[in-house]
Amino acid sequence: MIRLKDIRLLKFMSAKVERGTDMKSGLQKLDFCETRDCGRTTKSILKLNNISKSYKDKVVLHNISIEILAGEMVGIMGRSGAGKTTLLNIFGFLDFADSGIYEFDSRIIDIKNENLKAKIRRDSIGFVIQNYALINQKSVFYNIAVPLICKNKPKEEIKKCVEEMAKQVGVFSLLNKYPYELSGGECQRVSIARALVRKPKVILADEPTGALDKETESDILDIFKSLNEQGITILIVTHNEKVSNCCNKVYKIIDGEIS
Repeated sequence: MIRLKDIRLLKFMSAKVERGTDMKSGLQKLDFCETRDCGRTTKSILKLNNISKSYKDKVVLHNISIEILAGEMVGIMGRSGAGKTTLLNIFGFLDFADSGIYEFDSRIIDIKNENLKAKIRRDSIGFVIQNYALINQKSVFYNIAVPLICKNKPKEEIKKCVEEMAKQVGVFSLLNKYPYELSGGECQRVSIARALVRKPKVILADEPTGALDKETESDILDIFKSLNEQGITILIVTHNEKVSNCCNKVYKIIDGEIS
């Protein structure tokens, strides 16, 4: 059964932007950061400069600098408690750093501008988490549609987008079922479809195969690889080497520092 904090998280990730706030006030345009990669020119999509984060007296992240290029599939590995989930939450505007600079899509983000962060989180980032965060009392169709419902999209557009994403990840036949009727692998497919339905620039995945058996894990990784081949940037936090082996680039985080 889904926990209350998961419902709150789902609502937070799909939060509407408050009216009357100037989006531009929290955003500074930079020149595109371009890097040669396998003969192609690719711009920076996620970039942290000297990011630090502490909880009370415990330093969780220390002067983290990391850049992820558009179209990459990147893994972040580390032990439990190393700081990898905190790092992912900062990338997704679910948490904030105490110091440092965050650039999203080659723009410096003002971490105090909650409206801007909510807009980016709603429109440009898809989230996939280990325990799925599905609403058991709602159908698979509704669960996938949540981000579009929060954006007040027309019913016809919602139906078209949900069915398209459901077909892409192999859950079209399950649209009228409920999460409690599904296997773990099917729930994670639904979670991925929900992340995709907003057509994000980036997918952030926190231990997306952690609760799955090996065969189902391989199926989910195949979906991620296919999405990446379509140009979606994917950042995966994991402690599983099989998952990290699917990534173009892997960072290791040890005691709050990138190595």
